[in-house]
Amino acid sequence: MKIRKAWVAAAAAVATLGMLGLTACSGGGDDPSAGGKTTLTMWHNSTTGPGKQYWEDAAAAFTKENPYVKIKVTSIQNEDMDGKLQTAVNSGDMPDIFMARGGGKLADIVSADKVKDLTGLIDDDVKKAFGDAPFSAFTVDGKIYGMPSAVLPGGFFYSKDLFEQAGITSEPTTFDELDDAVAKLKTAGIQPIALGAKAAWPAAHWYYFFALRACDQGLIENLATKADFSDPCWLEAAQNFKDFAGTEPFHKGFLTTDPQEGANSSAGLIANHKAAMELMGAWDVGVIASLTPDEQPLPDLGWFPFPEVDGGDGAPGAMMGGMDGYSCSKDSPEACEKFLNFVSSKEWQEKYAVAFQTIPASQEATGAVTDPSLKPLMEAYQKAPYVALWLDTALGQNVGNALNTSVVEMLAGQGSPEKLVDTVTKAQARG
Repeated sequence: MKIRKAWVAAAAAVATLGMLGLTACSGGGDDPSAGGKTTLTMWHNSTTGPGKQYWEDAAAAFTKENPYVKIKVTSIQNEDMDGKLQTAVNSGDMPDIFMARGGGKLADIVSADKVKDLTGLIDDDVKKAFGDAPFSAFTVDGKIYGMPSAVLPGGFFYSKDLFEQAGITSEPTTFDELDDAVAKLKTAGIQPIALGAKAAWPAAHWYYFFALRACDQGLIENLATKADFSDPCWLEAAQNFKDFAGTEPFHKGFLTTDPQEGANSSAGLIANHKAAMELMGAWDVGVIASLTPDEQPLPDLGWFPFPEVDGGDGAPGAMMGGMDGYSCSKDSPEACEKFLNFVSSKEWQEKYAVAFQTIPASQEATGAVTDPSLKPLMEAYQKAPYVALWLDTALGQNVGNALNTSVVEMLAGQGSPEKLVDTVTKAQARG
């Protein structure tokens, strides 16, 4: 199956102010032609299991082919990555290779002059295998600053067994049908929806999708370059989410639940059949698998897209998600881009798909995707009229964090739809 969907709200016209332009410090070494040694430092967000092992194996395989290069791999917990990168940008002590989420978040680091321009450094066979679309999320002012690794659109992952126990015979396609499914699950004594709101962004995903259904495509597409929160659709989306949350669809204690760490996380509740469904990106398949009792993929895991919402201006079938990738710091040695090209080969992209139970960025490697829950996701992705980046990714670190925090405050009864939109509008004005 070929993946050829363009990502919007990805390229950003970044300003040169707002972040410190300090001299970068990398772990680079000598020119290999002179017999020197090179040490690359790498940060990624896979702290356990096959994902962590993948990067260790990839680094070892690259060193075997390039004995002059040693890669020091450091795994960082996902929720800590953005903060550590911001600290590294401000201090000038950047890792040579770092996980990049694209959009405004990457554009912020580019504006600080901390990221290497990869436009002319990507192998031709990699460009051909990936196509243009995956690179759009890592393009700033027409230049490519990151190598894609995975395509991660979002939607609902659910337990087919728990749906059957509750008498749900079909996947919800509208919010009336989702409300009905939630009611049936409650009647059956099953917690309907798991939500790891402690980390803020999983709760904010709900608002993102409501906005995708309420707002016109043009508003979503222009977020990274010209965000406009004056349109009433943003308030409509917030009110729709508040109304849905008022039906109490989420599991008990969702405000203090981690999204991905341990059996009591939101992913762990799905993995252990303690909740029926979760709104999450495509990486959830691998996370859920790592939290099942036997650490194997959940046999009854299914997927369906975010339901349609009556009255909105959003394009039916539009999707939202992320694009994982990796960037090189500005002063990293050439071994950095060589390593990124190495792991972008068909062989290593296939291994990536297997290790992370996800959709690889390379179209040549999608045959390695075997999990049944990812097949309908890939089909929906192909059919979608457009796919937008997560709003916090498109908006950048500061505005994105303000948005995510405001969503949680609203769910906790400490905010309102009006306050949410006002907070984000003011954060955007500050830049």
